[in-house]
Amino acid sequence: MAQSQRKILVTSALPYANGSIHLGHMLEHIQTDIWVRFQKLRGHLCTAVCADDAHGTAIMIKAEQNGITSEELIEGVRQEHMADFNDFMIGYDNYYSTHSPENRAFSEEIYKACRDNGKIAVRSITQAYDPEKKMFLADRFIKGTCPKCKAEDQYGDNCEVCSATYTPMEMINPRSVYSGATPIEKESEHYFFKLPEFQEFLQKWTRSGTLQDQVANKLAEWLDSGLQEWDISRDAPYFGFEIPDTEGKYFYVWLDAPIGYMASFKNLCDRTEGLDFDEYWKKGSETELYHFIGKDIINFHALFWPAMLDCAGYRTPTAVNAHGYVTVDGEKMSKSRGTFIKARTYLNHLDPQYLRYYFAAKLNSRVDDIDLNLTDFVQRVNSDVVGKVVNIASRTASFINKKFDGQLLGTPAQEAMINEFIAAGDTIAEYYETREYGRAMREIMRLADIANTYIADEEPWVKAKNEETLPQVQEICTVSLNLFAILATYLKPVLPNLVADAEAFLNKELTWDNRSELLFGQSVNTFKPLMARIDAKQIEAMIEEGKEEAAAQAPTTPAVETELSKDPIAAEINFDDFAKVDLRIALIAKAEHVEKANKLLKLTLDLGGETRTVFSGIKSAYKPEDLEGKLTVMVANLAPRKMKFGLSEGMVLAAGPGGEEIYLLEPHAGAKPGQRVM
Repeated sequence: MAQSQRKILVTSALPYANGSIHLGHMLEHIQTDIWVRFQKLRGHLCTAVCADDAHGTAIMIKAEQNGITSEELIEGVRQEHMADFNDFMIGYDNYYSTHSPENRAFSEEIYKACRDNGKIAVRSITQAYDPEKKMFLADRFIKGTCPKCKAEDQYGDNCEVCSATYTPMEMINPRSVYSGATPIEKESEHYFFKLPEFQEFLQKWTRSGTLQDQVANKLAEWLDSGLQEWDISRDAPYFGFEIPDTEGKYFYVWLDAPIGYMASFKNLCDRTEGLDFDEYWKKGSETELYHFIGKDIINFHALFWPAMLDCAGYRTPTAVNAHGYVTVDGEKMSKSRGTFIKARTYLNHLDPQYLRYYFAAKLNSRVDDIDLNLTDFVQRVNSDVVGKVVNIASRTASFINKKFDGQLLGTPAQEAMINEFIAAGDTIAEYYETREYGRAMREIMRLADIANTYIADEEPWVKAKNEETLPQVQEICTVSLNLFAILATYLKPVLPNLVADAEAFLNKELTWDNRSELLFGQSVNTFKPLMARIDAKQIEAMIEEGKEEAAAQAPTTPAVETELSKDPIAAEINFDDFAKVDLRIALIAKAEHVEKANKLLKLTLDLGGETRTVFSGIKSAYKPEDLEGKLTVMVANLAPRKMKFGLSEGMVLAAGPGGEEIYLLEPHAGAKPGQRVM
């Protein structure tokens, strides 16, 4: 039975515009996209929007390093992000940017409403200041020890271990990520949102069913301990929106980031007939609004955001759905192990639908971390999608094509089994609706097992050899393809490309409501393979590319850029550690391209009688013929590293922002191979 149409707006958290999308990001966007596709498949008016989070000091500094404007940087990153999402079949109706006129207008409107309602405080604060860079430090650019749980190497706004929020100057042993200098205290006038005045509102809202129990319980701890006023301003220089009626004061990036949801939707409404912004966002709206986010940003979405919306006369979210982190083979994603996998690196080797299915098979409605176990990944995709679902069609379609000219049996058969498959759709729909994707996948695979058992028991390949039993073959295959069509319908939110190919074969657009409209008496087209099995070698190649990227990045990434990324790869060392590094003059005796390597050159280095082979990520800046005969500097006592292309026995030193701007260190005049660099 068809449901009445719902009007639903869905968002994912905004990726930051200074780095590439990786598989940790993809978990959230895949989770969101599956839910959105399911709602659309059910016939609801479901709109999905997202945007790049484009403001902040990190953007400004990185643009300066690259010699471009912040606007040029964020637009280039946005195009990269959109390409990655598109190739992963993430179907946003609008993918925008927080650096937009709509976002500026909404940010100013919400701020002024809060100010006019007496919810903004202005006072001078003692703020962290980098005495070397001569600038105030945004929260994310101070690192130190959490004042609550004493976890080390935490950012200056919230702790990733205990989720506590604090000000940078409350940290233990803070340091500037730009210069490493200890921040000093300096007064500056700042603007604060009076969050404590929303205590009663938030206590009710967080227990209204809007949040998962795990999240509501965590927020209850914060609410019980007392809320603090929220600093919503930052000092110039800063890339963002200037606060109205101030000079040199800018909205903190986390104020305008969630407002980006509104801005992206407004931009879409202005281009789409019949889509009304106020209908979705004004207080009292009967539409539905859902946010999909990671557990690390719950405080922004479940405390600050609803309080600001309510104060400014806007509706609050119907639900905020949080998920956990992604690990690979049971460990945090690692650049050195090649498991910090970018979306594009994955796409270079594997069908995105493999990952969509695997994440779906492991996702539930709780805030659990998801482990991408690469061995299980290969086995589960090959067993479930290829070995069970696709197998139903591939084992039977050829008989219909060859023996019956694509014509299916006209008389219904095996109605009890088919009706069981149709009825299961109600349960599967409930699982999708409640984000219990893993349970949905298990139910679909249970049905697939029934279909495969039916085919195995009936043995159409045996009956096809006998003219007398040939009519039975048409019945078996017709029943099987009807079962396959129903299962394909259930998998359409997860495997959109595979199901599109199945629809072309079946001559039918598959929707949730038409799954009971059977294919008896209809014709099908020539069957083509729907999905290949994963080869373990594809996984190995992907990991090797990840290692290659890390190796190419490590010697040339400036220290500041490393700290600006949200995944630091370097830790502080003392002088004794540094003294162990053996730097030697090396003659580049030979330089060669490395087959199938995007960034590496193979260098044969002469250290004055000893020869070493080093793979270096400098291909974008140097031609092999230009390097031979030159002297450079290498780390001679670096442990050899086995790579896909061979053994690398050291590292040459280089600097620069990357691309064509990579510069090998050149020794002083008169230097000789093998000499130690002091």
